[in-house]
Amino acid sequence: MKGREILLDHIKGREAAALMVDGRLDDLLIASDAPRPGTIYRAITDRPVKSQGGVFLKTPDGSAYLRGVKGIGQGEVLQVQVTGYAEPGKAIPVSHKVLFKSRYAIVTPEAPGLNLSRSIRDDDVRDALLALAHDGMEGSDMGLILRSAAADANTDEVLEDIAAMRELAEQVMSDIGTEPETLTDGDGPHVLAWRDWVEPAHVVTETGCFEAHGVLDAIDAIRAGRIPLDGDASMYVETTRALVAVDVNTGADGSFASGLRANLACARALPSALRVQGLGGQITIDLAPMPKKERATFEATLRAALRRDDIDTVMAGWTPLGHFELQRKRARQPLAEVLT
Repeated sequence: MKGREILLDHIKGREAAALMVDGRLDDLLIASDAPRPGTIYRAITDRPVKSQGGVFLKTPDGSAYLRGVKGIGQGEVLQVQVTGYAEPGKAIPVSHKVLFKSRYAIVTPEAPGLNLSRSIRDDDVRDALLALAHDGMEGSDMGLILRSAAADANTDEVLEDIAAMRELAEQVMSDIGTEPETLTDGDGPHVLAWRDWVEPAHVVTETGCFEAHGVLDAIDAIRAGRIPLDGDASMYVETTRALVAVDVNTGADGSFASGLRANLACARALPSALRVQGLGGQITIDLAPMPKKERATFEATLRAALRRDDIDTVMAGWTPLGHFELQRKRARQPLAEVLT
């Protein structure tokens, strides 16, 4: 099927959302048992790790780790926000820069000022949105960012979104408790789909829509490891204890340009494959053979694909053996762990 579909359903009793683009699974969100990113805790400092410039915290969901802090003693009360999923056996990653994020508005208590998404370029639209921002945040010393989706939204919807995030922020930031507690939970898959998948799409909410629209088949195919690319090419995405390995193959195509074609197809498809499988950390790509002069073309194609991705990924560069490495934020729980 051509076009975009957002499907809201459940898998094995877990809330889930899938984004299908032209009949292909482009993104997948599944609820897990781990604390959700966006969750805000009232946490108690436990023990500092001076060599790393961080501190462990006590939270209702176990130990958390906060980086880049100085001058914080043991037993202090902090408000922190979950930023991603912890690796097995490690502490929950958190930040002291708390954000309240919705479809149109992001309230930033620690960063005052009114700002708009850089992707909103029309001067008239920017002026109108700044006026809404001033109205919505009047009398508050907290900051506000209006997201790109606000440019095409109804005025009342944007104002309602600002008001809801402001009210939640004021409620959480005024907390004066002294024991570890969850102040607000992070958004689940259905809310995240509404919040972040903002391009026009056909939304399907009927129970069983994953099976009817081919989502379950697509998940099974991805979990098998092999991801077809253009022509006869393919790539395999496999996890090890140390890293995520990506192997690119040209298949039966033995032409001179087959390696470059397969590698460019990998660059375009890789961000989606990593999102769907929930993979992050160190990623090493074993590319098909291609001339060194084409490396810049591969990098430009991959950079463009990552620019459309919402998960922070650093292009670390080439290894002496000709592999390409990435460092990707662990923003999701691996699919293999969620569906075990």
